Amino acid sequence: MKNFITFLFLGISIHFFAQQPATSVSEVDKALQQKEQLTKNSLVKNLPFRNIGPSVMSGRVVDIAVNPVNPTEFYVGYASGGVWHTVNNGTSFEPVLDTSPTQNVGSLAVDWKNRTIWVGTGEVNASRSSYAGIGLLKSTNNGKTWQNMGLKDSHHIAKILINPSNPEELVVGVTGHLYSENTERGVFKTFDGGKTWNKTLFINTHTGIIEMDVHPNNFNLMYASSWDKDRKAWNFKGNGEGSAIYKSVDAGNTWTIVSSAASGFPTGDGVGRIGLAVVDENTVYAIHDNQFLRDKEKEDKVEGLTKEDFKSMSKEAFLNLDNTKLESYLRNNGFQDKYKADNVKQMVSSGGVVPMDLAKYLEDANTLLFDTPVIGAEVYKSTDAGKTWNKTHKGYLDGIYYSYGYYFGKIHVDPNNPNGIYIYGVPILKSKDGGKTFTSIDADNVHADHHALWINPKMSGHLINGNDGGVNISYDDGKNWTKCNTPAVGQFYAINVDNAKPYNVYGGLQDNGVWVGSNETEEDVYWHQSGKYPYEMIMGGDGMQVEIDNRNNNIVYTGFQFGNYYRLHRDTNENKYIQPKHELGESPYRFNWQTPILLSSHNQDILYLGGNKLMRSMNKGDDWEAISFDLTNGGKPGNVAYGTLTSISESPFQFGLLYTGSDDGLVYVTRNAGGDWKKISNSFPKDLWVSRVVASKHKKARVYVTLNGYRWDDFTSYVYVSEDFGDTWNSISSNLPASPVNVIREDSENMNILYLGTDNGAYVSFNKGASWEAFSEGLPNVAFHDIRVQPEAKDLVLGTHGRSIYIANISLLQQVSEETKDNLLVNAIEPLRASRRWGSSFSEWRDAFEPSMDIQFYSPSEGKATITVFSEDGKELQQWKVDAVKGFNLSKYDVTLSEKGVKAFEKAGNKISKAQNGKYYLAKGSYTVEVAISGKTAKQKLEIK
Repeated sequence: MKNFITFLFLGISIHFFAQQPATSVSEVDKALQQKEQLTKNSLVKNLPFRNIGPSVMSGRVVDIAVNPVNPTEFYVGYASGGVWHTVNNGTSFEPVLDTSPTQNVGSLAVDWKNRTIWVGTGEVNASRSSYAGIGLLKSTNNGKTWQNMGLKDSHHIAKILINPSNPEELVVGVTGHLYSENTERGVFKTFDGGKTWNKTLFINTHTGIIEMDVHPNNFNLMYASSWDKDRKAWNFKGNGEGSAIYKSVDAGNTWTIVSSAASGFPTGDGVGRIGLAVVDENTVYAIHDNQFLRDKEKEDKVEGLTKEDFKSMSKEAFLNLDNTKLESYLRNNGFQDKYKADNVKQMVSSGGVVPMDLAKYLEDANTLLFDTPVIGAEVYKSTDAGKTWNKTHKGYLDGIYYSYGYYFGKIHVDPNNPNGIYIYGVPILKSKDGGKTFTSIDADNVHADHHALWINPKMSGHLINGNDGGVNISYDDGKNWTKCNTPAVGQFYAINVDNAKPYNVYGGLQDNGVWVGSNETEEDVYWHQSGKYPYEMIMGGDGMQVEIDNRNNNIVYTGFQFGNYYRLHRDTNENKYIQPKHELGESPYRFNWQTPILLSSHNQDILYLGGNKLMRSMNKGDDWEAISFDLTNGGKPGNVAYGTLTSISESPFQFGLLYTGSDDGLVYVTRNAGGDWKKISNSFPKDLWVSRVVASKHKKARVYVTLNGYRWDDFTSYVYVSEDFGDTWNSISSNLPASPVNVIREDSENMNILYLGTDNGAYVSFNKGASWEAFSEGLPNVAFHDIRVQPEAKDLVLGTHGRSIYIANISLLQQVSEETKDNLLVNAIEPLRASRRWGSSFSEWRDAFEPSMDIQFYSPSEGKATITVFSEDGKELQQWKVDAVKGFNLSKYDVTLSEKGVKAFEKAGNKISKAQNGKYYLAKGSYTVEVAISGKTAKQKLEIK
């Protein structure tokens, strides 16, 4: 009720939505097959991408599976970064899910005797980017191949239990769809390794299973917790009547509820997420995210004025307030300096402001997250096999869940100590007295948000922890931790590039701040020796969009969630908070989780920021003015900021030709810097998130829009273009497989080339969207959230939400057009500097250094291609053949001469000596590389400096 009232006095109007239909299993299957075929036939399947990290901040871990015989071997599941395998205690990892159609993970289980890996796809933490899965996957060859074993409409799978006596018998807990109702949720069981499934527990279409645990020595005895939740783009209700604890004594074939009202465990609408840990036949622990409101009479009285005081305060009482107390309230709560106690009283006295405005001024999405007075985390214990439950502690466990316990919900018991339990949320805590008291085992090198834990049953105190910042290992029960973050699994929301030489890449990450590093970064462990990691964190929180002043890349605009942006002066280590503030008495601005910002290409002092109105600063964020009315449908009652702008674009052809997109499906344009606005989204599907609106850099009247149905479980690819400022639109999704679209970009040089990022792929079109080609070389099937083109370097930079950042050089790709598509094209070859190191080693214990260069060419047909290196006078120095595909090809050249080439070189009077490894290398000079295929030839210059 509190949240509803809050939104009413925020002045948000109610907009009713027609529920979008969730994408069906058959449509998802079709899309996966379509993408596989598209990748196989793609013109760009051989264009190589390199990962530049970063890795040190890692990404969200959701599960860990450890070899019980050898705990230095384990698998780690990342929410949107796949599954990684280590055999050396986390010193290094190899990805094992990359050959599958998804990188979205909810749970792991390994049959260690038979080396069979099971992955429940689809993260279950119900966050803003908890991506849906495609069912239950199985591999018997450590990830070389994967087989889908069903439960394809589950979307999110929480737990997999394997019978240690019969690996064909599995019990699986399915959480179900995140944003829509469905029937494939509950507990499922198979006796034949996943060939067939029985649903053994079903509550309703919006309640699924969030946790299961089994007796360590008796597979017949297991418990499951159901979770009744309802997430929408504007609201998340993580509790309900359907949340409960169930017990099975026949290996999951039948279930009985054990959290009845008589049991002592909470029941009713306030029951949230529940975690479970089974100790023995009679003892089981549960951690509960209790969403019932606290008893206000038991709350400690806060000294001084609070915002709650003003919600019912009369005008007379306000005017009689002590000025010192009022001034303290204004300063402590971040009111603009112009609001002093005296002049605020004058505003109230004149009737321009009412006392409630002093509470309303502070209400935003963060307050709804942190100020909701729920009971929160609490631990229960049953010692009679679930018949009765008692809370283990007195009072509240504050500072663990806050009001977003839906994001956590795990409890663990030390196999060697039934009173040794571990719980976590923002910190990780341990108890040695069965939950009566707790102590923190957080550390400075451990991320604050925790999601997984393994306790060594043979050595108490040996812990492996998974959190939002990767993997940590402790051998002293949490006193000290090592960090195991070599996988590049960063979850980027947004990226950008500057014009430095070499240029830098910037990006904001989920729960891991904003980072910057050189595009030439190579992820390795040398930084442990040098003491300097190649990336630098420049902002904390959930990292968001980044804008860089193109006159001075030391001036950076960035921030964290809900529009909290700063202007950073990196050369002087100064920063200024620049979020626009509404006036006292007005409704607060609404800011999206990923609030959009944009520096004007016409004047780098001009900054735009989108709330529910478009804000403009003419002086780098120091002062702001709203240049629009509310460009959304007005919001909707709920506890998530909604009715907000999500995308801003300004035409490079004209200052003030601006477009905006909102989270509720509206696109507007102004041609006069906000003088008037026109809605141009009436023909689009209603209520979908506008993930991008992009004004063309090639045609003034051209504009692109992508819509994203992720928050409706609608996975259709929505991509549109207009050639008349948005008056009319044409769909250019053409042959794209169904997957929510996050970003579209134009090429910097070739007006026909477009780049696109979806929740499981990246694509390019050579014909303005008439057809699309899939990128794949070096890229997993991960969510691509942002794309940038660095014009001078001719690089395509991809920001992923789960596998950090990838780069490919697109200089050859930019040459393809309708006029050249039937030609053989060889890309310009980067000059190479000769070195005495070629073919030599400075140590008998090291291999000889061997140079390499890329020969990239585009072939209009497949076949056998011959690549020849000629001297300046036309003598053949080296030749080899490659199997070429239609489209882009890459061949590595080791800069050597053939025997024939050596003779030709010496015959021309040149001196050449054999290297230490017995090979001959090209000397300083100019050469020609020729590629020939199907009667066509093309050449490029090769220079050895």
